[in-house]
Amino acid sequence: MGLLGLFKGKDPQQHEEQGDMYFDTAAFGAAKLEYEAALEKRRKAMPGDVGIPCLQDKILRCREALAREHKQHADDLAEDVYLEDAREYYTLALDLTEDRELIRDLENRRQIIDCRMAAKYHDETPEIDESESGIDTHPFPESGDEYSTALFSALPDGVREAYLSYGPSFQNGYIALNQGKFDMAVKELTRALEENPAPEGFVRLELATTYLNLKRFDEARMLLQEFIAHHPDELHAYRMLCEIYWEAGNFDQAQTLLDSVPEDHQASLEYCLLRGETLAGAGKYPQAESFYRDLLNDYGWNEYIARALAGTYEATGELSKAWELYGNIIGQSSGCGVHVDPLVKRKYADLSMATGNLNEKTLEIYLSLAEQDPANAAGYYHKVSQIYAVLGHEKESRRFQLIALGH
Repeated sequence: MGLLGLFKGKDPQQHEEQGDMYFDTAAFGAAKLEYEAALEKRRKAMPGDVGIPCLQDKILRCREALAREHKQHADDLAEDVYLEDAREYYTLALDLTEDRELIRDLENRRQIIDCRMAAKYHDETPEIDESESGIDTHPFPESGDEYSTALFSALPDGVREAYLSYGPSFQNGYIALNQGKFDMAVKELTRALEENPAPEGFVRLELATTYLNLKRFDEARMLLQEFIAHHPDELHAYRMLCEIYWEAGNFDQAQTLLDSVPEDHQASLEYCLLRGETLAGAGKYPQAESFYRDLLNDYGWNEYIARALAGTYEATGELSKAWELYGNIIGQSSGCGVHVDPLVKRKYADLSMATGNLNEKTLEIYLSLAEQDPANAAGYYHKVSQIYAVLGHEKESRRFQLIALGH
């Protein structure tokens, strides 16, 4: 699970927004972890949450993207005759994908690898047709820990190279972290830190992540402070450290930390969201509102900033402004052909009810939510009934009230 999967500092929406940013930059492994964290928290908080199907779809898209990345990497390794490594990548891709055509292709390629490996072990050449696979038959060198290598494939090239150089203790710890075996991860990553004490390494970052999942905040904080001192450009580490400060109510410390971020990173979306969340978390809603509005005015429309601003309006009771902004988010997404988050749709519809802005659009949203979230369909149909009653359509109001009772 890893990567703050169980850390309560972020709410589901923040996890999902972080995942969206990762996905947009093709960091599919990191996006998948964030979506999984959001899904787990939504399931615990509200089993029938309308965001659950959307998150499941996003996780599936990450899995498919990762599967194709693994397949391509396996093809490259097979061409360079690193057969055991290639086989592990094909296997990992098979574990991820649900695409039947891709499954058949991967199974065929893995079978070809098995034939080549058998030929190597028995010192003979297999007689198979490899014309469609593009894989050559050559001897291969002995490889290391193939599974950990495959797991790290979602990492950027430079980080992957560093991670693979840290040795078996780190690899075992990183695998345990991503499997949610945090006690084992602490043991292995602590040993890895003893073996790789260089302050510029990434071992501290992963050990800190493990401590966060165990809610051992003091140990995580010290490691992150050491890590940031040598990696001032790693905004992900700043986010984790901010969340530790937020958890303790130390918003001034979080603000001081953000002031130390290098200037060339202070225009990034992730940095801006961290600063806005810190202001809002400290209850400085006027400053947060002004900050988000300035960002939209200076840099143009951005859904993540708009959501944060809408949340600030809700917190201060400016429901009409929040309603209008959620409507703009829906309009922008629909106009671009992008899937609208059901959570945004529900917020818009509920705020329509709260502010008296009842119309056909609100009806359509509640009806679509009833299809997307059948577990809560009765509540949506009841609200449809209420809207029809307000609009003077008594017959339709009674009909949907009966439908609601039937659920």
